[in-house]
Amino acid sequence: MRSRLVASIAALAVVLAACSSSATPAPSAPAPSAVASSAAPAGLTIYAASSLKAVMAKVQTAYEAANPGTTLSISTDSSSALETKIEQGAPADVFLSADTANPQKLVDKGLAAGAVTKFAGNLLTVIVPMANPAGIQTPADLARPGIKVVAAGDAVPITKYAAQLVANLATQPGYPADFVASYTANIVSKEDNVAAVVAKIELGEGDAGIVYVTDAKTSTKVMTIAVPDAANVPATYGGVVVKASPNVAAAQAFLTWFAGPDGQAILASFGFLPPS
Repeated sequence: MRSRLVASIAALAVVLAACSSSATPAPSAPAPSAVASSAAPAGLTIYAASSLKAVMAKVQTAYEAANPGTTLSISTDSSSALETKIEQGAPADVFLSADTANPQKLVDKGLAAGAVTKFAGNLLTVIVPMANPAGIQTPADLARPGIKVVAAGDAVPITKYAAQLVANLATQPGYPADFVASYTANIVSKEDNVAAVVAKIELGEGDAGIVYVTDAKTSTKVMTIAVPDAANVPATYGGVVVKASPNVAAAQAFLTWFAGPDGQAILASFGFLPPS
């Protein structure tokens, strides 16, 4: 009798242990959200000064090749027009300007995610149609009566640089005292950007224009008139990451790359100088 009771108690203990084991939930697999996944491809919209158009085509190819999954969408225009678009809410990630004043406006208005990054330098030159029908030999000829000068709009960075160049030329030996006034009187049109200035001179719709050295190098339809080194005006290009960008980290990575050795090599291949 005693042995039967012991056997019953042992059997009951086995049953209770089995019930307890089945009641304890097994460890669950990690939730899908906890599993690491690769970063989604980044699509960046780059607003760039028109004088950077040729550069940006090569930059796009190089950057996308070096950063699989990242795509660049490039939009070019005058720096002032692009800055205005960004202020009005245009969806840009990076702004690359032909000056530092326009990106600084975004910084001052709290629309940039950081300070201005200087990434390139440039110089100015005078261009004329390849046939040079007006017979322009030196920048002094820009003040001759009847010369048709094509310029850019007042807010476009090249206009500020050109105005300084003209003022500098007026102090050079051999330039007339009224050089600035005579040059200004010869302006027959003001274009939206520097690329449009080059296009008009290429078509022979003007006798001369002041543009960046790099713009002259990209055209096979114009020739250049040398500007005295003592009068030339260095242009400094600057960029910022737009604060409203949905990809601020990716945008900053691009700007850092562009201002670094890889970007500098591409800029130099188009005649740009290191930033001052």
